[in-house]
Amino acid sequence: MTIDLPVFRFATDPALAEELQRAAQHVIESRRYVLGPEVDAFEQEFAHDCGVLDCVSVANGTDALELGLRAMGVARGDRVVVAANAGFYASTALLAIGAVPSYVEIGDDLVVTPASLQTALAGARAIVVTHLYGKLAPIEAIVAIADAAGVAVLEDCAQAHGAHRDGRMAGSFGAAGCFSFYPTKNLGALGDGGAIVTSDAGIGARARSLRQYGWGVKYHVVESGGRNSRLDELQAAFLRVKLPRLAAGNAARVAVAARYCEALAGLPLRLPRWTGGDYVAHLFVVRSRDREALRTHLGRAGIGTDVHYPVPDHLQPAGAAHPRVRLPATEAACNEVLTLPCYPDLRDAEIDRVVDALRTFFDARRAA
Repeated sequence: MTIDLPVFRFATDPALAEELQRAAQHVIESRRYVLGPEVDAFEQEFAHDCGVLDCVSVANGTDALELGLRAMGVARGDRVVVAANAGFYASTALLAIGAVPSYVEIGDDLVVTPASLQTALAGARAIVVTHLYGKLAPIEAIVAIADAAGVAVLEDCAQAHGAHRDGRMAGSFGAAGCFSFYPTKNLGALGDGGAIVTSDAGIGARARSLRQYGWGVKYHVVESGGRNSRLDELQAAFLRVKLPRLAAGNAARVAVAARYCEALAGLPLRLPRWTGGDYVAHLFVVRSRDREALRTHLGRAGIGTDVHYPVPDHLQPAGAAHPRVRLPATEAACNEVLTLPCYPDLRDAEIDRVVDALRTFFDARRAA
């Protein structure tokens, strides 16, 4: 099969490319390449956009989760509540710490629900709430339940840059929020990058120490669990160029998602739902019981797809050391989810092509 309509495509904006080239040249000429003025400026700008007091940039999103949890006090043996359908990223961070993931069930929107937490939080140290596919979880209710139980909330915002509800931004609801700037993200660098955002001065200070070996001052280690996890000046400069374009890019993504939803209504697919700015369409994910046949059909039509994510965390071989749980809703979702092309420069004709291919598939099924 030849895929000529990929599930993701980088934009080819000449004006953006020119700005990125100027930013790179500026960094080269500055002779500051790590933890310099570009990093400082980006951290200030991103913290402001997230509505928090501090941003600590790190090397990637998974480091952000691990160091964010460590900065919140999570340690070996602590139990941390997490969903099992978000790609094993939070589980990777927990296993690196030696903490114990406690997997809970998801709801119709494929995220942790307040109902699933009523008994799960007892004895837990923290909860990681993933804003999956660009849609905010019911974070306000989750934070209220967690606060009452004395459990810290870490938001995984790797797929939710710029998502907001009632004037509050993703990353500003819990004790801290973690972001990835992988190139395909709504706010993506030209390489790896990540950040921890918080309004808690203690968490911010510990995270800043942990990203550089646990130093207090140079060569004096005051925090255990530190590492070399720094966003470099070049990626910070690229992110500063792209940050002012985030809102427009999100709006374009949501417009693609809205067009899909209107055109696909009535087909035997479960479509995403959202209200206002609480969805930024990082991914457009549908659910189908015929996923594998549908994916094959789309591939034959030259249309790329992906599965985010096929294996739930609690069924991954790497998690075998932890007690098994049964999560039927999570397992069903992992067997049905399918990601369709969705990005800011996806053209109307390309959306129509995807829609026509989906209709052809289901028309053939009905006729059989």
